[in-house]
Amino acid sequence: MADIVDARTRSRMMAAVRRENTAPELALRRALHALGVRGYRLHRRDIPGSPDIVWIGRRVAVFVDGSFWHGHPSAYKPGKSGEFWDKKIARNIERDRAVDAELTARGWIVLRFWDFEVKADALRCAERVKQVLESLTSTETGGVGVYATPRREGPTGIRSFVPPARVAERPVQPGRLNRPT
Repeated sequence: MADIVDARTRSRMMAAVRRENTAPELALRRALHALGVRGYRLHRRDIPGSPDIVWIGRRVAVFVDGSFWHGHPSAYKPGKSGEFWDKKIARNIERDRAVDAELTARGWIVLRFWDFEVKADALRCAERVKQVLESLTSTETGGVGVYATPRREGPTGIRSFVPPARVAERPVQPGRLNRPT
C-alpha cells in the first residue's frame, strides 16, 4: 500500500507521536491527584514494559494504551493499514501480553486502560486505581488508608502535606512562610 503523503511529511507526523506524557496519561494523573492518590513514579525503565504510572512499594503498574498502537478492534483493522502496521501492532500486542505475564509472575498488579476510556471518564479510571491501592493498603495496614488522605489547611492558610500539629510545633521565622522543610 502506497503512502498518501511524502516521506518528509510522514516523518514529521510520526515524530509528533508521543511515547510519554500523552494527553490521556496526563488526564489520568490529574484525576489521581484530584482523588488524593500520591506516591507514584513515572515511566520506570527498570520495570518490564516501562509502565506509565507505578507504585513500586505496592507493586502496582498502570498502562494507558493507545487504541491504534495496541490494536483495539475499534481503532485498528488488520489488513487495512498495510503489512508493516499489521506486523508492528501484532508485535505490540504480543509484547503487552508478555509484559503482563512477567509482571504478574513477579507479584505485580497490572492495570491497563485504553486511551479512549481515560478520555471519556478519567475520574472513573482513577477511582479504579485508587480502589486497587486501597485494597492493598487495607490488607497491609489494618484498614488505614495511606493514599487517600487529603491535604489539610495549615495555620497560615497554606495547604500543606504536614499535619497541622507538626506545623504548629515549628517556630515561625519572621518574613518566611511556615512551610515544612
